[in-house]
Amino acid sequence: MTKIKVTQIKSKIGMPERQKRILAALGIKKMHQTVEHEATPQIVGMVSKVQHLVKVENI
Repeated sequence: MTKIKVTQIKSKIGMPERQKRILAALGIKKMHQTVEHEATPQIVGMVSKVQHLVKVENI
C-alpha cells in the first residue's frame, strides 16, 4: 500500500459538524498539522470529503 501525507491548510471553523469529525478521525487537531496514513479506500474517501480543507501528498 502507498502512504499519503495529509495536512490541514484551511480552518474548520464554520464547517459542518460532519467535516469536523472527519478531520478528528484522520487525527488532525489543529492547523498545519500533518499526519500519515495508508491509502486505503476508507482513508481516501474521508480525505475526498474534506479535500477543500486539506493538502494531500503521496509518499
